[in-house]
Amino acid sequence: MKKALLYFFAFLFICFFLPTIFTKVSTPANAQSQTLENQEETAQQEGEEQENYQDITIQLLHAKTGEVEQVNLEEYLCHVVSAEMPADYELEALKAQAIVARTYTMYKRMNKKHANADICDDSTCCQAWVSKEDRLARWEESKRESNWQKIEQCVNETRGKIVTYQNEPINAFFHANSGGKTEIPVNVWGGGSNLPYLQVVETAGEEGYTQYASEVELTQEEILNKLKEKYADIQIDFTKEEEIQITEYTDSQRVKTVRFGNHELSGVETRTIFGLKSTNFEITKQEGKIKFSVKGYGHGVGMSQTGADALAKQGKTAEDIIHHFYQDVEIKQINS
Repeated sequence: MKKALLYFFAFLFICFFLPTIFTKVSTPANAQSQTLENQEETAQQEGEEQENYQDITIQLLHAKTGEVEQVNLEEYLCHVVSAEMPADYELEALKAQAIVARTYTMYKRMNKKHANADICDDSTCCQAWVSKEDRLARWEESKRESNWQKIEQCVNETRGKIVTYQNEPINAFFHANSGGKTEIPVNVWGGGSNLPYLQVVETAGEEGYTQYASEVELTQEEILNKLKEKYADIQIDFTKEEEIQITEYTDSQRVKTVRFGNHELSGVETRTIFGLKSTNFEITKQEGKIKFSVKGYGHGVGMSQTGADALAKQGKTAEDIIHHFYQDVEIKQINS
């Protein structure tokens, strides 16, 4: 009887318990092996992408000298970000600026304007660039090292990231201050320049920046003289209210057209002639003078830099900031 019971328990052990033990031992080993293989494969792919990315260089045209310099993209961006945005802005705003500047550079690289270069260092043509030596010299001595480290950090932490629309780098316009609301390209550069990812968006918090408000006051004589430089036949009867009058606004409440006597000018042209900081302005007349009260600084298209800083102060990330100013876009690695 005892032998029978022993045989019975031995049978149960061999048939049921022994396979379970081997299964529990072998399964984690297989899973671990597979996981290690996946990790190695992923690391290899990332390593290959990183190696390829490090090879990206651009041809930079120095506008003043005409010299074309071959530079590493990421090193170039440190010089751009330090020239385009104050170093005391929030880190996430600076990171957003780095991503946008990288995107703008890649867009210019794909859509060359210069025959012998990808991009130039003239901010009126492409985007600003400043040498490290010049940048350091303009900062307070006590802040030079920490400021440059902060710029390098924002570039390194966004390394390779660009903004895309339909898998292509966007034309990533940016400006100093929107005056509370951005503009669409067609109202700045005319027909054919509208882009679906650049729409009118509102941004709170820009009022506290020095770029938000400005004034230009001119005498009637100065107004006439400036207009005569382009319109020799200009005639204005300053005694009539309607002789100088805003006649149309854009959807973002910027000036679209202005009447000056016998001529009607666009808001953009008016801004240029009278040296206004933006087309978001009002006109008042008093005591023989004309005053332009201006909101914002720049063309108003794309990312507002002060708006980015205001959003960062509200706890928004660089990615949040970019999605606020550019519609229906994705942030991707260049190599992907």
